[in-house]
Formats: sequence, C-alpha cells, structure tokens
Amino acid sequence: MACRISELILDCADPERLAAFWCEVLGYVELGREDDGSIEIGPPGAGFGGPQPTLILSPSTTPRAGKLPLHIDVNPTDRDQDAELRRLLALGARPADVGQTGTENWHVLVDPEGNEFCLLNRRIQPV
Repeated sequence: MACRISELILDCADPERLAAFWCEVLGYVELGREDDGSIEIGPPGAGFGGPQPTLILSPSTTPRAGKLPLHIDVNPTDRDQDAELRRLLALGARPADVGQTGTENWHVLVDPEGNEFCLLNRRIQPV
C-alpha cells in the first residue's frame, strides 16, 4: 500500500460557518479546534484516520484569486439527486456556472464562501 488521503484543508474566511455547512452536507461532526481558529470535522465515531478523510477549515484573510485547482465531489446516500440538490440549496449552497452544456448528469454548486463542489448523480452507500 502507498498513501491515503487523511485530511483536506480548506482556507476560508469563516471556519465556523463552513464547518457547520459541511457538517450538514456530509453528516460530519466537529472533531476539534486549534488555537489558530482551525476547525476539524469528520465522520462521527471514526474521526482522523477513519475510512473517510477529515476536513480542516483553516482561517485565512488572503483573498482567493480565481477558481480553486481542486474541488470536492459528493454523492447522495439516502435520496435521489433531485432531493439532495434541494437539501443542499436549503443549506446555503448555490448553483455555479463553469461552462456546463446543460446535458451533464451532475450539478456544479458553491458553498457559502464560493468554493465549487459537484453533486454527482449516482447514489452510493454511506460508509
């Protein structure tokens, strides 16, 4: 075996707000806070080192220039894509236009700070 992704770090203006958003989206819980204001969230009962990576929302005052070179893809686990899209929009996600043709089977969204992520079509089993 080689390496495995254990954490994803996202610089953000408001770690509290994004931690709450992503906890709701992913069913994660807060795992810890650092003195610098970073908040780590992850799967309940597993945390760091579990089967899914944790997210660290790290405070930053540096403005982001342009599109992030990496984005998150999510899949619904307990409902179809349309129902999940409605849930994500109610949580504060917004549709994003990155040049889609309209024939894609995924939705491009942004979180409350404008970070792009995609809602894919296929339902997968929760971990």
